[in-house]
Amino acid sequence: MGKVTGFKEHERVVEPYRPAKDRVIDFKEIYTDHDESLLNTQASRCMNCGVPFCQSGEGCPVYNLIPEWNDLVYNEKWEEAFKRLLKTNNFPEVTGRVCPAVCEGACVLGITESPVTIKNLEFAIADKGIESGWIKPVVPSVRTNRKIAIVGSGPAGLSAAQQLNSVGHNVEVYERADRIGGLMMYGIPNMKLDKSIIDMRIEIMEQEGIKFHTNTNIGGKDANAISMDDLIEDNDIVLLTTGATKPRDLPIANRDGSGVHFAMEFLGENTKSLLDSDLADEKFINAKDKDVIVIGGGDTGNDCLGTSLRHGCKSLTNFEIMPELPKDRLENNPWPLFPRIYKVDYGHEESREVFGKDPREYSVSGKEFIRDEDGNLTGIKTVKVDKDFKEIPGTEKTWKADLILLAMGFLGPEHYLNDSLDLELDERSNFKAEHNVHKTSNPKVFAAGDCRRGQSLVVWAINEGRAAAREIDLELMGTTTLE
Repeated sequence: MGKVTGFKEHERVVEPYRPAKDRVIDFKEIYTDHDESLLNTQASRCMNCGVPFCQSGEGCPVYNLIPEWNDLVYNEKWEEAFKRLLKTNNFPEVTGRVCPAVCEGACVLGITESPVTIKNLEFAIADKGIESGWIKPVVPSVRTNRKIAIVGSGPAGLSAAQQLNSVGHNVEVYERADRIGGLMMYGIPNMKLDKSIIDMRIEIMEQEGIKFHTNTNIGGKDANAISMDDLIEDNDIVLLTTGATKPRDLPIANRDGSGVHFAMEFLGENTKSLLDSDLADEKFINAKDKDVIVIGGGDTGNDCLGTSLRHGCKSLTNFEIMPELPKDRLENNPWPLFPRIYKVDYGHEESREVFGKDPREYSVSGKEFIRDEDGNLTGIKTVKVDKDFKEIPGTEKTWKADLILLAMGFLGPEHYLNDSLDLELDERSNFKAEHNVHKTSNPKVFAAGDCRRGQSLVVWAINEGRAAAREIDLELMGTTTLE
């Protein structure tokens, strides 16, 4: 505990984003430079609790040693803090940027005061490690003769790859897209996570001995595809980390036709065009001068708001079927559960800056897409719903729109790679495998991340990748040193 009275002396202060009016005109990261003096003060607020709920089951899914590195930051021992952070988290430079900070919801100080700025501190420690050259390749001194193929290069796949490689196994990662990173590359926009950070990590992992294959669709039908049967035959273990990439649709009248797109189609094409040509190739869904409606809240919906604003949309509205959340916790949402309360994210703030209002409309359900005689999208009809999602008579409304983005979550993994295997699925269509065991109905196939647990957070994907790596190492060697 760096300073015994720190939590009594100092209020919570979060490092600010760049001003909304400045950041909304580019795709550079929204964050400002770290202020070490501020971070030192904020780290002093950590109470080093007897039971640190921030790293409990309701807190950090990778069990980050939060009180330890808070104390180290307060005492200006940044390199030690960085080493402690890497003990539990393979990619803190990612989670420090994009994680919703479930740890802060479980912070004991949060019972009576505002919680410690854990996310800010993790972010700063990770960036300090990058800037100081503390992230270096760690090449295993001994190699085993075991081969492991990982299908999917998102956070679950990459964390598993790094763990398995660290104990000497021969790991190859297969990705159907043209760049490694999965969700981190094409699902999270550049203003939240600059892709040079992912590229840096991949380069280090290659130097450590991991092999990557892009444009390789396992179980697909294209020329570069590899069958699952061949992959299983050529490897000791195959780990599936394909994500939950099947989006939830809105099957209302006039769904078919132009103008209605899934959020990941919109976000992924934008990032690819940004990286390929700085958007000059125009190979993306452009919101410029359009009346845009985003259906669905959450991080993905918010990212659609931010991207549309950067394109220069004419107007922006965000439908949420849920009612507006309360400002404070309700009785059925006590500490240390993640607080379900009203928040303003970067996209909401930017919309206020550009259009003078928050874009969110609550308790709204789509009834019918509206199209002109040529099939062009012109709007959508909606109705208000009550807390049980039942329609409220007399609340129908027509909204103008020529671009509608569906950000309503995901239903589970795509199953074409399972055609020849017939792996057992759970009731939600995910690959059935017990958490912290991760073995599917095929003894040579393991599963981790969103394709096993369903749509979730990057930090949970890292948890699953690490856990699956441990179980695979145990399966292959009979013992394991992996955490």
